[in-house]
This record gives sequence, structure tokens and C-alpha cells, in this order.
Amino acid sequence: MEKIRQVNIHGPGDVRLDESSMPEPGPGDVLVRVMACGICGSDLGYVKVGGLVRPTSQPMPIGHEFSGVVEFVGRDVSGIENGQRVVVNPLGAGNQIGNGGSEGAFTPHLLVRNVANAEEGTNGSCIIPIPDSLSFELAALTEPLGVGMQAVNRANVTQDDRVVVFGAGPIGLTAIATMKYRGIEDVIAIDLSDTRLALAKSMGARHTLNPDRDSIWQEIRKLHGTSDVFGAEMAGTNVYIEATGSSPIIGEILRSAKREARLSIVGLHRAEVPVSFMLVMMKQLTIVGSLAQPDDWNDMIELLVDSDISEMITHRFSLDRFPEALATAQDPTAGGKVMIDLSES
Repeated sequence: MEKIRQVNIHGPGDVRLDESSMPEPGPGDVLVRVMACGICGSDLGYVKVGGLVRPTSQPMPIGHEFSGVVEFVGRDVSGIENGQRVVVNPLGAGNQIGNGGSEGAFTPHLLVRNVANAEEGTNGSCIIPIPDSLSFELAALTEPLGVGMQAVNRANVTQDDRVVVFGAGPIGLTAIATMKYRGIEDVIAIDLSDTRLALAKSMGARHTLNPDRDSIWQEIRKLHGTSDVFGAEMAGTNVYIEATGSSPIIGEILRSAKREARLSIVGLHRAEVPVSFMLVMMKQLTIVGSLAQPDDWNDMIELLVDSDISEMITHRFSLDRFPEALATAQDPTAGGKVMIDLSES
């Protein structure tokens, strides 16, 4: 039987490029030849804990931000053809590709299960065609772009809003790119990495702040103005997008926010975060969580076709160099998205 390679987590900090058997798709499945796959922040979390939320008894395959070409279509699957260029919703059709399921996309050949049972136009749908004009590398940004886009959607950001994005990693950057595409201009990006802040500025942030040298809330009040709340001057910001996963930031936002400000939380907070619901009540704040992508993946594909956000891909590696790629992604100062090119694997 033909062998392929697959990146698996074997325990906390233990990631290996293993030999695996070529997938055998069933009548309701699709086989995809993976061309490009990005390393996600959630991948780094899985590596740290050794699994989805804790070490697992079996190796856990990872990789869920990917594009590729359809190589096999099961007889019960309709509307998909061999040779189609596609992206895949890793959570669609009941799958958890790279997120605790039995498959992960850091491999040349990926089995996508249950496609015949997926519902068209919902999160059940999982195979989404991409136009020939969109490179596989850019198409692999569809999934993370959707995460940033969903954070913007959940906060109902409008062109009149003043926005602060905490965290200029890939998700913060895609939130900024989404807002630029929609004509939302008054955006401040905050990060500890000047490399990432430069990317944020280039991708649509009007201002950038680095906590290592800037008095963050003083500068936000200068840039967004102030609003009186019970005799105290609060920042005039309408919307906050929290994309860092750093717990203290939540409290800072609640203390500094004006009345009726909105907070969209997309950063991964694995530990419990204390929240003053007295402040939430008195200021009539709106706090929403944001997970995964909008239902219609064509929203992200449209943005990728119309707007060039390729600059957020700052590092590229082959599958053979995955350990080096992972180390780069784990460095918060390294840059933006780390992409694995599987086209020659």
C-alpha cells in the first residue's frame, strides 16, 4: 500500500512527521490533493497541551487551513468533480479536520468524509470551489480570513465605528483586512511586535500602538476621543476585537470602555477570565464570542479575489521543513502567517 506523510501531535511539545497509509475514500467521501496549508494559532495551542484540550491516547493529526485539488469523488457525491480547485471547511459535514478528528491537512492526500451527506449552503457544506485566478497559497487563507471576518460580523462593525484590534497576528490581521474591504477606516491595531504592526498598518489600520513603548489607553483616548461615564473619561472607541488570548486585556477593556461599546472575543482564552458584570451592566456593554467562519465561505473568497492580502504570508516552508516552520510560527515576533507548500510533496 502506498505511504504518505502526516504531521501528528504525540504529546505536549511532541510533533512528528509520520509515515501513514494512503487514505481509502468511501462512496460518500472525497480525496483532496493538498497544495498549501497554513499553521494556525490553534495548532500551536494543540501542540502545547498535546491534543485538542489535553494529551490524547493516539497521535492527533493537525492542519486545517488548506486548499487543494479534488483527486477522487465517491459515487454518492454530487456537484463535485475530479480536478476541481477547492478549499475545505474543516468543521463541515461533521468533520473535525485538524481539530481533533481522524484527519489533518499537513499531508499530501487528505480524506474528506461524509461529503455526500453535507447540506448545501450551511456549515454542513464542506467543499467550496475556488476560481482559477486565486492561487492555492492565497486560497489557504480562506479559513483564517473567515475567523477574522466572523469576529467583525459578530460585533456588527459599521463604517462609522471607531475600532481597536488587540493582537496583530493572523486573525487580527484578517479582521483588519475585512474592515478595510468594507470601508471601515478608523482602526487602531495593538501588538508587541513591530513586524506585525507594520503589516497591520499596510493592511488597513490607521494607527498602531506597541505596549512596550506606548501608553495604550492614553493614546487610544487621544486617537478616538473620550466619552463621559459617571464623571470619568472613557475611551471613545465603539468596538474592541480581542485577538490575543491574553486575559488581562479583557479587564482593561471593560474598565476603559464607554457606554454601549461592543467587545468581540476571538482570541483563545483557555483559562477562566474574571469579569466585572457590574461594569457590563452599568455601561450596558455588549460582549460576544466569535468562533469559526461565516456560513457562506464565498464571502471570504470574494475578498481574496478582490483584495491582495498576500503580504500577511511572511514565511513559506516545504513539508520536510515542518519543525522549522513550527518554530517560526511559535515566535510571536516573527511576522504573519507561516505557510506550508505541499505542491511538491
